[in-house]
Amino acid sequence: MFGEAQLISDSENRLPSVSFIIPAHNEARYLPATVRAIQYDIARLDLDAEVIVVNDASTDRTGQIALDGGARVVDVELRNIGAVRNAGAAAALHECLIFVDADTVVPAKTVQRSLQSLAAGRIGGGAYVEIPNRFELPLLKRWMYYAVTTVWLFVFRYSAGCYMYCRKDAFEDFGGFDEQFFAAEEMYFSQQLKQRGEFQLVRPGVLTSARKLHRYSVWELARFVFNPLKNPFSLFRSREGLEILYEDQR
Repeated sequence: MFGEAQLISDSENRLPSVSFIIPAHNEARYLPATVRAIQYDIARLDLDAEVIVVNDASTDRTGQIALDGGARVVDVELRNIGAVRNAGAAAALHECLIFVDADTVVPAKTVQRSLQSLAAGRIGGGAYVEIPNRFELPLLKRWMYYAVTTVWLFVFRYSAGCYMYCRKDAFEDFGGFDEQFFAAEEMYFSQQLKQRGEFQLVRPGVLTSARKLHRYSVWELARFVFNPLKNPFSLFRSREGLEILYEDQR
């Protein structure tokens, strides 16, 4: 953890303005903590900023919770995560974009380092990821978590989908997330940014929920990870096999 004094000192240089974009479908349980943390970050860093919750066909109180937390709400019915993120970016008013999942808590220092990275001329990136109480997970699920995050973050150096940041002009230059795909939009995002400038993953990491690891069996998780290998030419071009990401029942 970083001390308050250091955070104040580092914040003396004005950071660029930023729009936080949160895609949300039936996220009444997790959204309050996410929005509250971002509002704290904005106040703590004295940012020129806004919070946009893209409320995608929710049937719970997601939209009202977002409004109660001081966020702008963009209502859509898309059920395509890339398209939902694009809708938020289209509504954004500021020069930088930070995409945050509705079950992810972002430390102020992570936001600060992301915006400092952009101010220094980098084009965008992401953050390292931690999950709470990961040692309480069964060993095999814990191994799967470490294997996937190691390959994704440390080998390929892609942004994790729960936290991505970039300059808005760069995002608009490559046309935003590719809406042909229903998953792995963070891979496309990372590849496009890397083609256009310097890309950086920052620390400290964000804290995202382990709900998928808790809710699904090892077999279901493995099927999700390896399903694209069956038909790589239609990789993530439909929601088939992506129930872990899109179903409402769990």
